[in-house]
Amino acid sequence: QVQLVESGGGLVQAGGSLRLSCAASGRAINGYSMGWFRQTPGKQRELVAAITSGGRITYGDFVKGRFTISRDNDKNAVYLQMDSLKFEDTADYYCGAALSQILTRLPLLREYPYWGQGTQVTVSS
Repeated sequence: QVQLVESGGGLVQAGGSLRLSCAASGRAINGYSMGWFRQTPGKQRELVAAITSGGRITYGDFVKGRFTISRDNDKNAVYLQMDSLKFEDTADYYCGAALSQILTRLPLLREYPYWGQGTQVTVSS
């Protein structure tokens, strides 16, 4: 079992930045792909960014160079640096761990058996 705990969410003005962290415990994440997803009420959870154990990365189309995912296996953690935040980035952000190392599968929710509880990001316009 992998336990995931997100942190770093909060209220920020449009144009500002936040850095989300996801701390893992229970197992080392070095063999897992890690993903950040977001969800708003009434909508399906969508991929923000994912990184394989080898460091290959994919981003959601809406990111457009504004966000950066990274991982630190020594700290058993993954991060999401979010810059140039927009009002429409307001959502609950979730961290997930997946066994798949195939980038094209990492946007799929069913690839993630482990999820954190989420952290809320609110961007004021």
